[in-house]
Amino acid sequence: MSAPLCWHTAPVAKLSIDLTPIRVSRDFRSLFFSGLITYFGNMITYVALPFQMAQLTNSFAAVGLIGVVELIPLVVFGLYGGTLADTVDRRRLVLIAECAALVFVLVLCANALVPSPQIWLLYVMAFALSAIDGLQGPSLNAILPRVVSHDQLAAAGALRSVRYTLGAILGPAIGGLLVAFGGAAFAYGIDALTFGLSVLLLLRLRPLPPLNEVVERAGMAHILEGVRYALSRRDLLGTYLIDLCAMIFAFPVAMYPFLAKEFDAEWALGMLYAATAAGAFLVTITSGWVSHVHRHGRLVAVSAVLWGLGIGLIAFAPSIWWVLALLMFAGAADMVSGLFRGLIWNQTIPDEVRGRMGSIEMLSYSVGPLLGQVRSSTAASLTSLRTSFATGGLLCIVGVVVSVICVPAIWAYDVRTNEHAERERRVRSQANEPPAR
Repeated sequence: MSAPLCWHTAPVAKLSIDLTPIRVSRDFRSLFFSGLITYFGNMITYVALPFQMAQLTNSFAAVGLIGVVELIPLVVFGLYGGTLADTVDRRRLVLIAECAALVFVLVLCANALVPSPQIWLLYVMAFALSAIDGLQGPSLNAILPRVVSHDQLAAAGALRSVRYTLGAILGPAIGGLLVAFGGAAFAYGIDALTFGLSVLLLLRLRPLPPLNEVVERAGMAHILEGVRYALSRRDLLGTYLIDLCAMIFAFPVAMYPFLAKEFDAEWALGMLYAATAAGAFLVTITSGWVSHVHRHGRLVAVSAVLWGLGIGLIAFAPSIWWVLALLMFAGAADMVSGLFRGLIWNQTIPDEVRGRMGSIEMLSYSVGPLLGQVRSSTAASLTSLRTSFATGGLLCIVGVVVSVICVPAIWAYDVRTNEHAERERRVRSQANEPPAR
């Protein structure tokens, strides 16, 4: 009787998400649940801050300026956060940043409670919170290979993606309800509570100082050294180029309100924002197959092409339901590409440069979508809404193909034979793997 049971359950096991990192690594558990709680809180403030600004100013420009204010510190402090992540204890840096974010959100809460909230303070706190994200992000990205074993990196990456997709789907919805029924101050207060809980979880992490002796202080020279390493890795360059092509040419978020109007479906606006995240979530909860794939570069490229195809076909969608289905398809493809990009980074980058590579990665996924919104809105203004989607999808596909031709190392990448992956496997096998509990 056992043979049929194994025959039926084996395919399911290959699809089901692997929870092993949560079960065996206390450090990963702390990071996972800390990040899950904090991301929900971040999404609440993501909704509350522009809502409060709109309420105080009734100005589209004033609300849009928040994004500009947030971009500058993300770039500047993101680069510096990368070099800090390679020269200091990453646990300490993450904890300090989390405590600082808690203070900044409490300032937003206090400002919302006074009779006349200060508009300038909203911009200052938006700048400060973005700077904290920039400082903390590279360390959070660099910690992962230190807290799970090498063979569990695929499962750990998928679990982190579950955290982000859940937050992207539920966080704004919860934030909207909190703002609607309790006001901005209540929403900020809930976010502050999530930061407090996150700090308690992060305190459980063991110290994570640099593995090797640091011979160069954090600074511009250290940043440039990291850039030189990135330029020397053609496979990494391929991942960055493909991601930038996908985001710059086919990131359509700015067009969602116009899509809803085009199909006379304003009721579906929230669903449009959640659709790509929903598709990504379906991939993450069925990601057990990821660890069985070896040619990661090909999956990165093919999935990016499918993302462009899904976005481009929206131009020919006959109804809003087709639009939602295509956005889910595109989101699923983007998540597959993201999972394998993460594997290439986590399985091949030495610990001593992981922080700086994390900062470059952070810039690629923050600047790309911003430029993508500019491209899509400009194309729609010069042509039409549907033409913007069609040309964006086509440019994405062409851009990915050209990237693969110009950087063939990404197409040839195989984790079983890649020299950098082999080196990291040797390093991890010679060192002590992270403690299980």
